[in-house]
Order: sequence, then C-alpha cells, then structure tokens
Amino acid sequence: MTFPRSEQTVLLVDDDPQLRQATEQSLELAGMRVSAFASAHAALAALDRDFDGVLVTDIRMARMDGLQLFEEVQQIDPEIPVIFITGHADVSIAVRALRDGAFDFLTKPFAVEELIASIRNALEKRQLVLDNRYLRETLDGGDSPLIGDSAPMVKLRETIAQIARADIDVLIEGETGTGKELVALLLHRKSPRRGRPFVAVNCSALPDDLAELDLFGRAYGVVQNDPKERIGRIVASNSGTLFLDEIDSTSPAVQAKLLRVIEEREVVPIGAHEPRAVDLRVIAASKSDLAQASDAGAFRKDLYYRLNVVRLRLPPLREHRADIPQLFSYFIDIAKEQMGIEDFAMDDEIRRHLLEHDWPGNVRELRNFAFSAVIGLPDGMAARLRTEERKPLPKRMEEFEASAIRDALELTNGDIAKTMALLVVPRKTLYDKLTKHCIDPKAYRMR
Repeated sequence: MTFPRSEQTVLLVDDDPQLRQATEQSLELAGMRVSAFASAHAALAALDRDFDGVLVTDIRMARMDGLQLFEEVQQIDPEIPVIFITGHADVSIAVRALRDGAFDFLTKPFAVEELIASIRNALEKRQLVLDNRYLRETLDGGDSPLIGDSAPMVKLRETIAQIARADIDVLIEGETGTGKELVALLLHRKSPRRGRPFVAVNCSALPDDLAELDLFGRAYGVVQNDPKERIGRIVASNSGTLFLDEIDSTSPAVQAKLLRVIEEREVVPIGAHEPRAVDLRVIAASKSDLAQASDAGAFRKDLYYRLNVVRLRLPPLREHRADIPQLFSYFIDIAKEQMGIEDFAMDDEIRRHLLEHDWPGNVRELRNFAFSAVIGLPDGMAARLRTEERKPLPKRMEEFEASAIRDALELTNGDIAKTMALLVVPRKTLYDKLTKHCIDPKAYRMR
C-alpha cells in the first residue's frame, strides 16, 4: 500500500550551465519533475526531512563541492538518495561516498538512459522510505492501520501478531488493493527484526534485463567502464526483512536464483566467484494463487514449497463489507487533512455507491473513491462507477480505471499535471493509461 503524494522531485546541482541545462531537459523529457541549481548552497535550502525525491550532484563545484553537500544532506536525513556525477579522476572519491551511504555515481561522459534508470530506482527507494515512516508513526502511536471490527479483520490482526513473533518466512496472498505491503511491514515491525532494514521489491516493476542486477547486485570490476560494486536488494536487506511483492511475475531465471537464496541463505552477485551469506526473513506476496500457478507450470513448484512455510490470505473487501463505513470515514479524514478541506457532506449517491458497489479494487479503490468525493468530483460519478452487469473482474477494473481517468480530466480541464496529482500516478503511467483506453486529454481542454 502506498500513500497519496505529489509527483516526486529531482534536485539537480551542477555549476556548469550547459551540462545542467542539457541534463535538466533530458530528465524532463523522461517525465521527471526537475529543480536545477547552480550551487550546492541553493539546493541545500530546498531540502528537509520530508523531501520526497532524489539529489543528483556534480562532485567538483566552487565554494561547496558535492561531497560537502552530501555531508550536509546526511545531517538532514541520511536516507535521502544522492547520486554523484563525476570525472574519471574522482572515481575513488565517489566509491568512498558509496560506502558512506550515497545511492550511486556515474562517470562523465554518461549515457542519459543510465542516469534516468538510476534516478527511477532512487525515487522508488525514497517513496518506500517515506511510506514506511508513515506506517511506523502509525504503529508507534499504538494504532493498527488494518482498520475494521469484522470477524475477518479481527482474525487477520490476531494472526499477524502470532506469526510476526516467529522468525519464519511468510507467503501473503490477496487480490490487488488488499494491503499486502502493509501486512508485510506489520509483520516486520512486530518481529524481533524490528528496527533493521525492511526492503520492499515490486517484482512486477523490474524489467527482465535488470531484475538480476537489482536483486542480486554485481561484483566489483565486472563492467569495464563502470567498475564499482552494485549492492543488490537482497544484500541490502541483510539482518532484516526482504519483501518480494508480486513474486508471481518473476521470470524462471530469477525464480531459480531466488530458490538458492531462500534455501541456502546466500546470494551470488553477478560476476562473483563466491557466495555471500545473508541473514534475512523473506516475505513474499502474490495476487494469484501460487499453488494453482505451480500446478499449471507457471511458477516453480520447489520455490513455492520453500515460500509456503506460513500462508496468509488477505480477504477482499467484499468479504468484510461491514468495515466499509469505518474505512471510508478514515480515508475521508486523511483526504480532508491532505487537501486542506474542512467540510465534507455525504449525499445519497455516495451512500448508495458504498452499499452497492462490489469494490473489485478493494481498499485501494475505496480510498481513491474517498479522495474523489472530498474534492467534489461531479455528481453522479458514483453512479457511473457502479457496475450494473455481472462482468469479469479484469473488465470491471479496466472500466473503473478508464472512468476515473476521464473524471479527473473533466475536473482539471485536461491539465496533465493536475490530473497526475489527483490520481497519484507518475507521468509515464498516466500516458500509458491514456493510450491503453484511447483517451485524448486535448478533448477535455476544449470544453
């Protein structure tokens, strides 16, 4: 479960105006929001502990250089990802910075695609850090974010408390939007590994050609023009918890290597000659039934059996409908606070929708509906979102997605930036969805 947030920011710092402008343009063409600065002092003023993005900085600059900036940033928040751009002469300096907590470095001249890939990985990591902080604050306050007094939710909370104390691997199964990542974090926070790394990996978002590098890392010196060691997500979770979300989407090659990690508790980075031991708890999540997938040959049986030490099923919202009013009220309060709206009036259309809708998108869909209701999307939206026919689940979810996008475009008069903020999606994702549903935002600007 991720939480509503505006588009993340890339802070770019370089005192070379031509390189700074060229890099800024390249990143903006890739759909990123960029704030560019000519000096480290100016960039530092834009940073605080709630900064939601990544810092990309040159090393050699006048007055305050990139390393000094990095030290200042670590004082603000050591978990803000910092990517260095450096000349060949400074590679050893950048490697030391990596050991001190920098996210990555690139040597000049660099391929802009490599920078974009590194930034996207850093932004994903930063979003997880902020989400986890939000959940930790909720948990430390004594409340469980798993809301509901129905029998399925009471049993789920009791089961989580029991499983968390046992340092064993867990397989979580549940439909999209049921809160699998939230449950994984609760298991971690209530376990003996609390306070150690919680590393979440969205397996479905990893391209096949980068999945092994991202998960298993790369040994020093494997790539001639990029000799540095790359620490994979598995090693990064050492002593803590590794959460593999949507593990059912991994390729056979990755499944084979994950099997060794789970069986032997060791990982072999790309190009390494010796395995590296890891001490971790593995929590895997799947939106499909892995037992059926393994029987059908779509998922390795041996990996399924290794993961299936404890199996935890999350109920879809339709199985605990009694919790809908309490959940909706909770999301309404969050939406009002985040949007600075004091008053909200529930009308008959909203009540009817809450009672009659099947909620194929589960709690996530309910949260989105609450946010839409607070900002006052046009009357009748709930009626349009209702499914009048018995349609297959994927079809109903597609129709809901397309309808939500059209409503957002209608409200924002086709403004892409405002639509992105309203739907809480990155620019590329929004454009992909527009293409998928054949929606032209220009049509909404002419109304």
